[in-house]
Amino acid sequence: MKKLHVQVQQLFNLLLLLIVGKYIADIYLTWAEISIILFFALGSEHILLYVKHKRLNFFSFSSLSTAIGVILMMVSTNYYLYFILIFFALFQKHFLYYNKQHFFNPSNFALIMGLLFFYHDTHIVIGQLGDSLWLAVLVCIVAVWILYRVNRLIIPFGFIIAYLFFQYTIIGSTDPVFIMEDIYYRFYSVSFILFILFMLTDPRTTPSKGIYQIGFSIILAFMATYLDYHYGFRVQHMFVALFLLSPWVLLFESYINSSDKYKLLSFFFVVVFLALSAILYIENQAPYYFEMNG
Repeated sequence: MKKLHVQVQQLFNLLLLLIVGKYIADIYLTWAEISIILFFALGSEHILLYVKHKRLNFFSFSSLSTAIGVILMMVSTNYYLYFILIFFALFQKHFLYYNKQHFFNPSNFALIMGLLFFYHDTHIVIGQLGDSLWLAVLVCIVAVWILYRVNRLIIPFGFIIAYLFFQYTIIGSTDPVFIMEDIYYRFYSVSFILFILFMLTDPRTTPSKGIYQIGFSIILAFMATYLDYHYGFRVQHMFVALFLLSPWVLLFESYINSSDKYKLLSFFFVVVFLALSAILYIENQAPYYFEMNG
């Protein structure tokens, strides 16, 4: 029996979580709004594919996964922003890459662009899927098989261990009112688990070798914790850290075999400079507080 394509399996997993979350949690978009966003993402993806290749010789499912990722992680009362940000994400996926490898995870790119250009109108939240234990278990179950298939199981385990360690040693040693239970509580959020299991493990933006995946996980956890230490805890810090770290993965994996190292380095430093500028702008904005009311 032929195995289901990884992109299709990923889409089925996210669709399942979207459907379950819509009925039992706090996803505020209506089914009509969600459907329009998904059709827009699908249409935009294939228009960009045609512009890029001058033909369409396959059907792409990945744009739907990108759109669902944005829906599950972002809240905005300005509905049109979903279309702008998803288009940004798909455009960079097709035109901002090197040697067939992406600089950024598309869903994460959309979220960061929302904070950069529409900070007061788009918000990253980790409460839309609630905190039901059985749903968290479901997320883990559907994630484990696909992570095994793409050889990315090390990343979430490495990140969780390193994140808890750095939060305890860096934040806990400097904050007199620090309570470790506050860190554990973040893991009760199903969306937090979803971020760790799905967005952190994108095969196109993460290292392929196990030892490098461990390093990736540790560095990412340290960066997110450092941002918490310097600016105070904000939900966006994990996403910001991933946004800055992803281009380094591309450089690390492509440099040795690159036929034009000067071009790669030039491209890389421009991308990192722009990414760092965006992050500094975002971090200097006043923090927001968002409450899910069911």
